[in-house]
Amino acid sequence: MATGKWTSRDAITTPPSPPAVATWPHSERQFCSFSFGSAQSPYSWTTLKMTLRTYSKTYKVPRRPFEAERMDQELKLIGQYGLRNKREIWRIGLILSKIRRAARELLTLDEKNAKRLFEGNALIRRLIRIGVLDESKAKLDYVLGLKIEDFLERRLQTQVFKTGLAKSIHHARVLIRQRHIRVGKQVVNIPSFVVRLDSQKHIDFALTSPYGGGRAGRVKRKRLAAGGAEEDEE
Repeated sequence: MATGKWTSRDAITTPPSPPAVATWPHSERQFCSFSFGSAQSPYSWTTLKMTLRTYSKTYKVPRRPFEAERMDQELKLIGQYGLRNKREIWRIGLILSKIRRAARELLTLDEKNAKRLFEGNALIRRLIRIGVLDESKAKLDYVLGLKIEDFLERRLQTQVFKTGLAKSIHHARVLIRQRHIRVGKQVVNIPSFVVRLDSQKHIDFALTSPYGGGRAGRVKRKRLAAGGAEEDEE
């Protein structure tokens, strides 16, 4: 006889409920019928880009974070090349380690191996193109001798200072960030931009910059207006 209260007999006679199954908000046919970003879709293009974005690391933290010799060397590089933080050094260190690893793997192969001939020459040509490796040292053995300073020398910030467009290495970074510098016809506002050898001679002030003959800045326009007003009063 059924009663309103639960008893131990009900646990034996009552079959267990099926486990809950996670379901999509729409069926498969409905999900494929609309496109992302449409009025019917609950998912936007921003959500899709976030799901497809890769989160690979661009730098590698040192194993010994408080090594005195390495910390002194990093501080010296930051002051010499006007870097923002140590992360910029670590980023180049990761790139350099990948290049060295590729060179070591190619050196283990035979000199007449097709992979070593093709990939080795491609790696050397790329390093020569950006000015990191000299043409007289076009061998894989010299790739292992590259240093972080070789890559820091090819930064746009360093090249702007060495060409005389900036008064100091820190002034060069300010000019680049404020869009006063162009490489060829393209305005570049990234201080870590790697300058190729063929683009090095095309570094100059932007045409829209006051330093390159463009419109005067806000303060200069204000001074010119004030000077013109004084002349009118006289």
